[in-house]
Amino acid sequence: MEKQLKDSVRRCIDARKVDLHNLSRDIWSRPELGGAETCAHDRLVDLFSQEESWTVEPHYTLPTAFRATWGPVCGGEGNPVVHVALLCEYDALPGIGHACGHNLIAEVGAAAALGLKAALEQTEHPLAVKLTVLGTPAEESDGGKIDLIQAGAFADVDLALMAHPAQKDAALQPTLAVLEISVKYRGKACHASAYPWKGVNALDAAVLAYNNISVLRQQLRPDWRIHGIIKHGGERSNVIPAYSELNYCVRTTWVKELPELKAKVEACFRAAAEATGCQVEISYPGHIYYDILPNSTLEGLYKNNGKALGIQFPEQPGKFSGSTDFGNVSYTIPGIHPFFYIGTDALNHTEEYAEAAGAEKAQSFTLRTAKALAMTAVDVVCSPDLLTQVREDFRLAKLKTEIFDT
Repeated sequence: MEKQLKDSVRRCIDARKVDLHNLSRDIWSRPELGGAETCAHDRLVDLFSQEESWTVEPHYTLPTAFRATWGPVCGGEGNPVVHVALLCEYDALPGIGHACGHNLIAEVGAAAALGLKAALEQTEHPLAVKLTVLGTPAEESDGGKIDLIQAGAFADVDLALMAHPAQKDAALQPTLAVLEISVKYRGKACHASAYPWKGVNALDAAVLAYNNISVLRQQLRPDWRIHGIIKHGGERSNVIPAYSELNYCVRTTWVKELPELKAKVEACFRAAAEATGCQVEISYPGHIYYDILPNSTLEGLYKNNGKALGIQFPEQPGKFSGSTDFGNVSYTIPGIHPFFYIGTDALNHTEEYAEAAGAEKAQSFTLRTAKALAMTAVDVVCSPDLLTQVREDFRLAKLKTEIFDT
């Protein structure tokens, strides 16, 4: 039965490859920033609205989020429903468009959902199944998945699946938890040449803070990261700046480590204020992005399915020092977030990667990944014991985060 279902997944995705490429290319050709992905939202909503038996909710909870549901189907009377969610991202980056390949993430999610539905509606299977496609905006900026979690979008979901473009195929690459920090210094303006002693220089505070952080980096754990910019440093060179502003991100291996690093960087910011006589305001404008919890059962299933499709997984996939709001999903329900090669060695968040994300060459890799994701869901749907093990892996991974010693 599993082989029959997986064959159906592959056939369906292959049959829809032109439609799916057009979807991806349309999103790629009109890049939109997080929270403003109007065209991408409408394109995906139209796709699922035209498909048979999907119930589509545009503007679901967030202006550019959507939800498309199908099922439940099959299973014995009274049996619990296995609810599988496929996640789509589609926001771009300022100035460089889809340099992280989120148009391909949307394509993978849509392709996996269509392939999985086609397989499940043609073949009997032991568990009742419901499918949901969630459009999750603003991954690069605001953390749309976190807003959806808080709104209850994952309340009855058993399994969340998505995949992200990268330089290599990997069933799991650990990501970092991240916290954004906004720092504002307020001093006193004055003529910079005539009587500088009357001023309080907010730019000096910003520069001292920047240097304090640079020194702090020497004492950080190898996987921790701090990076930031001076957003505002004054208006004219002959006026002592009364206001300056910095924006920083701090990242740690585990979300539980963030308070320790947060305290260290706050001390750097406050020391700069003390040294210059400025007032300082420290705030946290966005959501905390969690690290991704591993799930060895799902990772093993994805690897097996990927290898059957010709995916080659390196023995040492390396570490990914970025962050994603899927981490928060992985702390809420079991899930998997593999990375996939798209035919280029270019690095994410570069103009070269943006070009590769829209190229024809990326399509075979993208659709192969969608098949592997859908086939992984087939494995779980066909085996109640596997679902139990996936849930146990999730429980143990969360327990480990609670006992981790910082």
